[in-house]
Amino acid sequence: MAASRFPLELGHGVPSGGLVKQGIVDVPIDGGVWYIAESSGGALDFRFAAGALAGATFLTADWFLAGDQSAVFVLVLQEGDAGPKFRFTFGFLNQCAARMRMPLEAVTQNRWRYPREGAWLKPLCGGDRVDLSKVDRMQIRLERKGSSPVYFCVTQVLATDGEPALLANPALPHGPLLDELGQNALRSWPGKTASVEELIRSLHAQREAAPAHRWPVGFSRWGGWLERRVDTEGRGYFRTYHDGNRWWLVDPEGYLFWSTGMDCVTFSIESAYDGLETALTWLPDRGEGAFAAAYGQYEVSIFNYLRANFIRAFGPEDDASAWSEIVLSQLREAGFNTVANWSDWRIAAERVPYVRPLRGDGLRGLPNVYRDFPDVFHPDFEVAADEFAAQLRDTVEDPALIGYFLMNEPTWGFASEPPAVGMLFNTPECYGRQALSEYLREKYGSEAGLADAWGSGVTFAAVAAGHWSRAITAEAVADLTAFSEKMVVRYFGVLSAACRRVDPNHLNLGIRYYTVPPEWAVRGMCVFDVFSMNCYKRRVTAAEMAQIHELLGMPIMVGEWHFGALDVGLPASGIGHVPDQTARGQAFRVYLEDAAAKPWCVGVHYFQLYDQSAIGRFDGENYNIGFVDVCNRPYAPLVTAARASHERLYQVAAGEVEPYDEEPEYLPLLFI
Repeated sequence: MAASRFPLELGHGVPSGGLVKQGIVDVPIDGGVWYIAESSGGALDFRFAAGALAGATFLTADWFLAGDQSAVFVLVLQEGDAGPKFRFTFGFLNQCAARMRMPLEAVTQNRWRYPREGAWLKPLCGGDRVDLSKVDRMQIRLERKGSSPVYFCVTQVLATDGEPALLANPALPHGPLLDELGQNALRSWPGKTASVEELIRSLHAQREAAPAHRWPVGFSRWGGWLERRVDTEGRGYFRTYHDGNRWWLVDPEGYLFWSTGMDCVTFSIESAYDGLETALTWLPDRGEGAFAAAYGQYEVSIFNYLRANFIRAFGPEDDASAWSEIVLSQLREAGFNTVANWSDWRIAAERVPYVRPLRGDGLRGLPNVYRDFPDVFHPDFEVAADEFAAQLRDTVEDPALIGYFLMNEPTWGFASEPPAVGMLFNTPECYGRQALSEYLREKYGSEAGLADAWGSGVTFAAVAAGHWSRAITAEAVADLTAFSEKMVVRYFGVLSAACRRVDPNHLNLGIRYYTVPPEWAVRGMCVFDVFSMNCYKRRVTAAEMAQIHELLGMPIMVGEWHFGALDVGLPASGIGHVPDQTARGQAFRVYLEDAAAKPWCVGVHYFQLYDQSAIGRFDGENYNIGFVDVCNRPYAPLVTAARASHERLYQVAAGEVEPYDEEPEYLPLLFI
């Protein structure tokens, strides 16, 4: 038997684009080589024989990122000089060794995200599908960085035909990464909580002050505009309304309403610590002790330092009550009138306007045809849709519920090709491919007509089932795009109808698409009451969203946006990046008031209430995007700015005053 050629040593690569090799002797990982990059774009370039990676299952290397700011890398595999490029993006925790274990199955593009592992964060797929038998080059490039030079150490890259071991006991040359309160242990900044005693005093003071916090003057009971009532009796539930000039929501008592919301109002800041136990200063026993409730029930090991801090202050019997009192008062103080997505909506039920996300559990019995797109032509799809809609029974008669989101950022929406293309290449057998074949039979009439458009030898049977490896023609892409529209129309139409049967009272708020969807996807969204998207720009994307409004004739809501900075101990800013907390307040005001002035916009929901953990949540995100830190200390400049905008929100929306327009300095993006 011939010896295996794996593991295949691909070496360290050739530095390019300003990446400089360093002769530093002290290396925290065996076999590591140090590099420095002053700017983004520096890379390690690799060349090898075409097909060298065929038969391999993983690419692996050990890494160490120095400094205290995030850096984002992308691994690119390409077929020749001008061939398709597969992209695999990832980041690292600073000052902690990590092991990259990239599954080469990812090149099929049938999956968007892979699990984080220890200090290796948020591995994401992008770009094109590639054929490993044709790939002859690889590049590992520094994609994004903060203001400081990036120092990193990396071993040579290996291609293996088996799964590499997880990294055990990662090097931590400067000690643990989190202190006992869940803060970054390696940095200091103004406002960092100095002790448990300070934490307890602060939380008790917040609880004592909570009853005094009120919404801005002029808000109705539900946060609507007391000056404008369009239903004198009210209809009991939120609805949409166009006044001849612009869209609004209307609250249950009939007052015009514009939804300014806060996402992730939950009693949790999750720190994912699998493989990072030694990076924590303090981690209590997982048993039945006082801090048992701070452990999460997840597939990965999670500790909730926010809850642990409340347990320290109020004990395990009163921590949840204290949190709900304080958190709702903090939202009132800042002027938010909506408990938005990903929240514990039960603390708002019947009292404070809220939205709720619907879980996809009811559809999990259906197979997916591409990424998370289910087989909507499966005979059980309509039954699954009814089961999915059943979760709305809890809130059918709650006047505080504005509406529900069917889903969030479907991962098929991150692909470079429509779902029917992905289905053809990744799912050999499904009802969706049978429906595609019938669609093509109806269009072309004969296999000769199909072969003329799709290429010689293509048959209806080959489209309906079997492994697909052929290149697709421009005509085939057009057909698959048109069929993708049919897939989306059926998907959203059946789900929406099922939800309407269960709950005729509340608004269908759509799917929170990430950025602006392509036109073939928009056409399937006409069944919503409100079009929703997540928009991480300096301002809402006015031209594109106005076009969507023209296509759908419905109001628009932004489900997520944020701005972060690097001045308070978090290694990444988030998707929006400004210099400091004062600038975050300016950026907040510009975004919110600009959106309120747009006639098709009925609300924007900020992501999120709390900062993420400095060691990252389940996927590794570790952003300074919260209004509140892990010790429940609000960022005062941000709260002050939000209150100022909310006090004039309705005047801005009605066109009575101009929106705030003092832009901060916007910095290059720094997020994983």
